[in-house]
Amino acid sequence: GGGGGGGAAAITAASKGKEKEKEKEKEKEKERVRMLTLLRTVAKIRSSSSSSSSSCLLRHRPLATSLVRNGVISNRTSEDGGLWLFSTFSPTFYHSTTISNQVELEVEVEVEVEVEDSGIIPPPPSPPYEYGGAIEVALDSVVKIFTVASSPNYFLPWQNKSQRETMGSGFVLSGRRILTNAHVVADHTFVLVRKHGSPNKYRAHVHAIGHECDLAILHVDDPDFWNGMTSLHLGHIPFLQQAVAVVGYPQGGDNISVTKGVVSRVEPTQYVHGATQLMAIQIDAAINPGNSGGPAIMGDKVAGVAFQNLSGAENIGYIIPVPVIKHFISGVEECGKYVGFCSLGLSCQPTENVQLREYFRMGNEMTGVLVSKINPLSDAHRILKKDDIILAFDGVPIANDGTVPFRNRERITFDHLVSMKKPNETAKIRVLRDGIQYEFTVTLQPVSLNIFYIVIMKAI
Repeated sequence: GGGGGGGAAAITAASKGKEKEKEKEKEKEKERVRMLTLLRTVAKIRSSSSSSSSSCLLRHRPLATSLVRNGVISNRTSEDGGLWLFSTFSPTFYHSTTISNQVELEVEVEVEVEVEDSGIIPPPPSPPYEYGGAIEVALDSVVKIFTVASSPNYFLPWQNKSQRETMGSGFVLSGRRILTNAHVVADHTFVLVRKHGSPNKYRAHVHAIGHECDLAILHVDDPDFWNGMTSLHLGHIPFLQQAVAVVGYPQGGDNISVTKGVVSRVEPTQYVHGATQLMAIQIDAAINPGNSGGPAIMGDKVAGVAFQNLSGAENIGYIIPVPVIKHFISGVEECGKYVGFCSLGLSCQPTENVQLREYFRMGNEMTGVLVSKINPLSDAHRILKKDDIILAFDGVPIANDGTVPFRNRERITFDHLVSMKKPNETAKIRVLRDGIQYEFTVTLQPVSLNIFYIVIMKAI
């Protein structure tokens, strides 16, 4: 009987121990919830910079110790004994903070928060972030363009078609220039521009136009137009999932409009207006008629120019990237007019077929594309031959599908490297001919890409 009583006592003690453990767990959970609630209240920071992280300074030492013990967020002790708390930066005005048990907390960003006895000292306010900054910058930079155009009548070539009115967008660059799309001012008879907040329209004239890259530069002679106008600066190619804001004057209203989205894809794309293939950036921000020529802003700089969307699809719009814009502008600045994009003047075929590779004696380590046609007007016509295998362009190996490496595990067709060359620049091309490798130097010139341009043809 005594043994049985001892066993019962042991079970009771074990039960009490478990209850105490449960109570401790409950207390710990309550403390964690309290800390998260406190964090939700006090860690509302105005994160306006484009840096990858943001922080607030916590001087309340016991609270700091408790937050660290609960594994709320990472920390670093400051010089005066305070504790810096860091949270992951998100482009949607939210701080996502991951705690030890993988529960994610989203803390909404606010401008100023005062909490009693919190010990949180928010950092000083900084300039607006992407979307707010995009609006502020665009107000004095983006203009609405009114075009009266008259297209040629190809059935009755002695007369033009009836005049039509179109509208688009543009933005100011340094040097009192307005950048817009070529199709906005194509076949123009006269062009007017209107800045934001002004009822007046000003006469503009087309300084340079590149139908190939769908870009144009306008000038306005009236000095009153430039009062209060600020110029935008070109940035760089954004990475995937980076936030952009498209600013312009799309259909559906008369005032300025801002739509936001992220970068979905970066690759050479068919430009509808010029029927050419150049690099473009796909975004999921809404791009509608009237947005053409407006800037896509990332932070406080231009990431591209809106120019087309994909009909029949949802949330697929395209912007012209900065390298294409800079190539167009530099050509106009150096030559006084649009000079075009260079081309090798080739038609190339992929060599993914094993039998094709064996026929042209390509080793297992070799990759490249097969030359199937050469433009007789190009410099490559006197150097390259039909059935040559182009292995590399300027030292960059070309894959069997005609692509080259680009940034973080991305690939683009090698004609992008060619198109970014300036007229009269040379390029080194490594070629396999009759089983022997050669290296040639080719001078690049703008070629009418409507007739001959580098295209990777898919085998049927």
